[in-house]
Amino acid sequence: MYIRLAHFYLILLICISPIALQQAQAQTKQVNKQATIQTSLGVIAIELYSQQAPATVSNFIAYIKDAAYNGGDFYRVVGPDNDQGTPQISVIQGRTNLHHKDFPPISLETTKYTSLKHQDGTLSMARGGPNTATQEFFICVGDQPALDFGGKRNPDGLGFAAFGRVISGMDIVRKIQRNRQTKAVEDPYIKNQILAQPIEIQSIILSK
Repeated sequence: MYIRLAHFYLILLICISPIALQQAQAQTKQVNKQATIQTSLGVIAIELYSQQAPATVSNFIAYIKDAAYNGGDFYRVVGPDNDQGTPQISVIQGRTNLHHKDFPPISLETTKYTSLKHQDGTLSMARGGPNTATQEFFICVGDQPALDFGGKRNPDGLGFAAFGRVISGMDIVRKIQRNRQTKAVEDPYIKNQILAQPIEIQSIILSK
């Protein structure tokens, strides 16, 4: 009798496990919100990793819901030909409109904590020191391991908070990153990186 029960539960487990796995995968897809960044050059569609980087995604969504990025821009472009930092990176950096007041800074969700990586198309938060990120973000062009936890781009070695990825529109990202129509700046670290005519972020809209 006990052997028959054991066989029954084993068969039941085998039948249920694929269903449970499918349900878990479906829930993951539902949790990861998507959004569209409408720019003056076209649309960039993004996915936000709500499970892996909950605080960072919640912060980004709060700015979206407050329409803070409407009228913002991609104003900084960095590549091997104009990067004064080491190791060199390739990114574009965006920000809210200049009238919006920043929310309080958020805690740094490192890639050691989230298990995310700075790969081609990754969205991540710009920052100075740890726990100082507010609304400025960047998009990676190509893989950027120097921005992960333990990377040497930031002297503190904590890296940056990856929180999403581009799912379509990398052609727009690359077009922005190739722009070298920059203006003069006093800070030598960002020389030839600040666009004379930033690329407008007309809106960021969350998908329903």
